[in-house]
Amino acid sequence: MPSVREFPLPDLGEGLTSAEIVRWLVEVGEVIVVDQPVAEVETAKAVVEVPCPYGGVVTARFGEAGTEIPVGAALVTVAVAPEPGAEQASGSAAGSASGSASGSASGSGNVLVGYGTTEGGGGARRRRVGATALAERHQPPAPVAAPVPVPVPVPVAAVPAVISPLVRRLAREHRIDLATLSGSGPDGLILRADVERRISAPAEPRPDQRPDQRPEESSPEPELIPLRGAARLAAERFARSRHEIPDATCWVDADATGLLAARDALNADPKQPRIGLLPLLARICTAALARHPELNSTVVTGPDGTPTGIRRNQAVHLGFAAQTERGLVVPVVRDAHRLSSEQLAAEMARLVAAARAGRLSPAELTGGTFTLNNYGVFGVDGSTPIINHPEAAMLGVGRIVAKPWVVDGQLAVRQVVQLSLSFDHRVCDGATAGGLLRLVADAVESPTALLRHL
Repeated sequence: MPSVREFPLPDLGEGLTSAEIVRWLVEVGEVIVVDQPVAEVETAKAVVEVPCPYGGVVTARFGEAGTEIPVGAALVTVAVAPEPGAEQASGSAAGSASGSASGSASGSGNVLVGYGTTEGGGGARRRRVGATALAERHQPPAPVAAPVPVPVPVPVAAVPAVISPLVRRLAREHRIDLATLSGSGPDGLILRADVERRISAPAEPRPDQRPDQRPEESSPEPELIPLRGAARLAAERFARSRHEIPDATCWVDADATGLLAARDALNADPKQPRIGLLPLLARICTAALARHPELNSTVVTGPDGTPTGIRRNQAVHLGFAAQTERGLVVPVVRDAHRLSSEQLAAEMARLVAAARAGRLSPAELTGGTFTLNNYGVFGVDGSTPIINHPEAAMLGVGRIVAKPWVVDGQLAVRQVVQLSLSFDHRVCDGATAGGLLRLVADAVESPTALLRHL
């Protein structure tokens, strides 16, 4: 007879201890196959589908959309058909149907890092049946001991049809109960427009509100916004960086007119892929780190946090800050020192697209050795970047703006940028950090000078 197996939330990546349920992909009473995704969850790094290693009938779901559950806690339970050998041992004549069911009942073991295990599992046709029906289907023909009914927990309450975490957050910020909304999307899916319509609708007066009192006269209560996902991970890293790393920052203004001219020259041929400023700055960084490898290092600490050594990284895994709707993420370009400017542009564009879609894997978000932060896109001139722990340095790039600049003893209007370098003082002194920053600034002012170091 079927046995009920519990499927816990698997380890979804390095450093992750919990995940938030975005939406359920199966219903209680639904038949699933091995490796079929059962839920879509949001971690601190990405939104992923979690496949179940068992095939059978879903008997319970644990948690509703928006619930955060720890790694190892039960996600679903599945009524699994017995193995053919077990049926034969009990004297039952197993048919071809039970043989096929047993194939879906055995666990695949493919959800160690939880990013989907098979292509075909998610596309299987779904049916809703009861757990009792599954037990009857595999009942032995000869009368034996009375079967023990499989306990089926009471199905969880229906949750609002919401897919996008942004829609849930918008509703939460405006204290809107999604269960009270009727979705205008396919199959009643609640869209952002539905929430915005409720926000713009006139507020209904409270029962205790005077007829002449306007709704805005009441003071709104403060709202506690929990730190989850990427926001929580970023907060932990910022605090750890400030707590553990004795950082210092140096900065310099540079004339970026030459860099802009070089970019325009590279993009003059419309048949060639376009190269932006960020890939050019990334290429400059890899060349500078080759001259100053101390800043491509990691401080090694003992169990008590005491520094015990400095690991000099031979490869440059370049992280770059990317702002998405889910918050700030830092995708990593592996072996950036081996890539040309055109290759860097292609890889960075791919990572940015994946970041905005929330589909970056943990491998694409970890393992960086140096970070490039272009905060100039927000219209600011400078900053003191917080080092991305456990790296040793971060280069910040401000906006490029027209300013008066002295050229050959004459005042001229040039395109000026401020460069900031935050570095871990344990890996080098100020002279080394200043040397790297000066090399970067020289390459920004005269990109052809970079050829000397390539």
